[in-house]
Amino acid sequence: MQEFTSVDEADVTKAIVSEYLKELESLTDTDAVVVGSGPAGSVCARKLAEKGHKVLIVERNIKPGGGMFLGGMLMNKLVVEAPADRICREVGAKSLKEYKPGLFVGDAHEIATKLIAAAFDAGAHMLNAVQVEDIIYREQGICGVVINWHMVSSYPDWVTCTDPLALKTKVVIDATGHAAEVARLAGKRFGFEVKGHEGAMWVDEAEKATYNATQEIYPGLIVCGMAANGVYMLPRMGPIFGAMFMSGEKAAELAHQRILELGSNQATPLKPREPLIQHR
Repeated sequence: MQEFTSVDEADVTKAIVSEYLKELESLTDTDAVVVGSGPAGSVCARKLAEKGHKVLIVERNIKPGGGMFLGGMLMNKLVVEAPADRICREVGAKSLKEYKPGLFVGDAHEIATKLIAAAFDAGAHMLNAVQVEDIIYREQGICGVVINWHMVSSYPDWVTCTDPLALKTKVVIDATGHAAEVARLAGKRFGFEVKGHEGAMWVDEAEKATYNATQEIYPGLIVCGMAANGVYMLPRMGPIFGAMFMSGEKAAELAHQRILELGSNQATPLKPREPLIQHR
């Protein structure tokens, strides 16, 4: 008969509560907060963590990964074009194969799980089932997020009023997908409009434009992936992930530069209500 260590119920609870609260306390001040753990967010978090930064992913769903697991029409194959296949190979994706010159396909579940695991292996942290409901700002721009349990948002206001918690950081990356949720929050707070939806499909144009739209739209706030696409109402690309991966990588480099600027006190203070976003 297999022997197991004798376990007391109270010890199980204490282990969960004490370790969670210890980690949460350590995440009250980080270098970067990546909101969303889909294709762009997971790549961004890994790249930033590999540079030695303290990175927190905030994910409102229970599981990370965004739309990566779904493929197209629930057919779990993931398509990516060159040069983004490099990012899949960096995390050891073995299922990736060349379907046509420069166009690759692999198992969505394998690539997604390896991208997510690679972010954690690099040192990134994650709070799941948590959503960003507001932002923190100072003279030099956005410097944190206000969080609450995602389930709280489903409660009617007259049932409960659950105050949130605040987490400080040097830069926030909006990787929330089509809705561009953090960018829209910033728009409401600082007086610029973010509609947060994409246009009709044009794969080639969408891939290039989404990568190019990955940028700092307000001091301390970078948009990437479909959040960048939605902010500028660009064409959609459907179930291809090259721009998502490359956008996450670009966002990490932009965030890295922001962190370095703040560390050297070179970041330019913003004027009140001075949006950097320019609609096309």
